[in-house]
Amino acid sequence: MQKLVHIYHNIISTENLLGAWREFIRGKRHKLDVQQFSFRLMANLLTLHSDLENQTYRHGPYQTFTIVDPKLRIIHKATVRDRLIHRAVYRQLYWFFHQRFIPDSYSCQLGKGTHKAINCFRSLAYEVSQNHTKTCWVLKCDIKKFFATIGHHILKSILTPHFNDPHLTNLLTKIIDSFHTEPNIGLPLGNLTSQLFANVYLNQLDQFIKHELKVKHYVRYADDFVILSPDKPQLENLLPPISSFLQTNLQLQLHPHKIFLQTIASGVDFLGWVNFADHRVLRTVTKRRMWWRLKVVQNKPETTRSYLGMLRHENTYKLQECITSYLPTDGSRRRSPK
Repeated sequence: MQKLVHIYHNIISTENLLGAWREFIRGKRHKLDVQQFSFRLMANLLTLHSDLENQTYRHGPYQTFTIVDPKLRIIHKATVRDRLIHRAVYRQLYWFFHQRFIPDSYSCQLGKGTHKAINCFRSLAYEVSQNHTKTCWVLKCDIKKFFATIGHHILKSILTPHFNDPHLTNLLTKIIDSFHTEPNIGLPLGNLTSQLFANVYLNQLDQFIKHELKVKHYVRYADDFVILSPDKPQLENLLPPISSFLQTNLQLQLHPHKIFLQTIASGVDFLGWVNFADHRVLRTVTKRRMWWRLKVVQNKPETTRSYLGMLRHENTYKLQECITSYLPTDGSRRRSPK
């Protein structure tokens, strides 16, 4: 197994911390806690570097608050100092692990994302159905409460064989153990390092499905994954070994109410879209969430651009036109979308 060497020195270097700060501050300059940290930036960076070098760094507590999106969600936010460390770690570890992920994993990776995952899904459906002349069955699964049930000991056992440096292992342990939903269980959804750790964790599942079960047509985005086949019984036979692997090796469970086995012709709900053989439509729940957000934050043009960018990937001209017509364009407040 290839191992990282001298990486801790790279993580704690002032150059890496400063580079992490430049990336972190984008879009956050108006935040009060960011402004306070920025006021004494170099002193804070040097103190952080010294704490890391002397092994006296301690991860701080999380601020907990709830948001409505429109579903009620509990958010755990680390301090600016700790989030800077997360980004510094991420900058040095991302590419090492990225090259070990399978091509069919699409979440939280540079150059990938939901649109490419959906396009891959459609390409595989085209291939399995032989240009939509044969029946294509799709097994869609979701992992129950994924981030809240990630085992700390399992995650550490996956990470540590890649490192020779006890200082790096100690730092990652502090980050992982800084949060839990139950003793030694759970990662906060918002941490940048959590995104990387989640992919490292589920890469075990990806490798099992691709190399042990020999599945050819597979796509995963975060904790959602689909397997395509012209053979329905084959997909039914995959469920027990996948469920067993998750439970035994990762202490995870498939969500019993989010396992679907259906044909592409009947429409497969995947990543916010209902996908058919020759087109896709926006999921009703996604559309309702979009309208809700536009009503609440309609004075933020970045929200508008985000949704318009998503909708341009399909034939949604009328919906795009409706969004544009109801949003402010000259600083004035228009009426909320219906």
